Amino acid sequence: MTRRDRIGKSKFLSLVLRHDPSTIGIELGPGGWVDVEVLLRALQSKQSDFTRAVLEEIVATNEKRRFAFSEDGTRIRAVQGHSLDVDLGLTAVAPPPELFHGTAERHLASIRASGLHPRDRDYVHLSEDVATARQVGTRHGKPVVLRIDTERMAESGHEFFVADNGVWLTRHVPAEFIETG
Repeated sequence: MTRRDRIGKSKFLSLVLRHDPSTIGIELGPGGWVDVEVLLRALQSKQSDFTRAVLEEIVATNEKRRFAFSEDGTRIRAVQGHSLDVDLGLTAVAPPPELFHGTAERHLASIRASGLHPRDRDYVHLSEDVATARQVGTRHGKPVVLRIDTERMAESGHEFFVADNGVWLTRHVPAEFIETG
């Protein structure tokens, strides 16, 4: 499979497992899990070449590690980034003293006024390093990296979670905890 084909299939899988499983006529179970065989039959109704091997390649090569198989390999889910109401079963953990968020410069005024909100997702996504945050910001325009004082946030009662792929998650980042430059 070419890189372009893999990216296209990965994006379609993201649509299905993170945003709209009804696109292929399936429903996500608890924790966002779906039976692999059910998923493959439904995917193949849209893309006949979507095999188990293709699915395994996408999971193994996705740079952002967006997908995970269950331990026994019979189920699959997106590990974060849902716009659907999915309880991933994450446990709150103490964050490092600071995390980072990449955004586009054009969003700064709004962020300074009201902080970071998940918008159409369940959580605000944060990175452990500046480079990753910058890469995320670049996808949205001229990048800006925000430093988040997660230590103070945690002391103020905000909860943090870590997705299976290492992305840090929180429900909202109030403006008072954001350093923009």
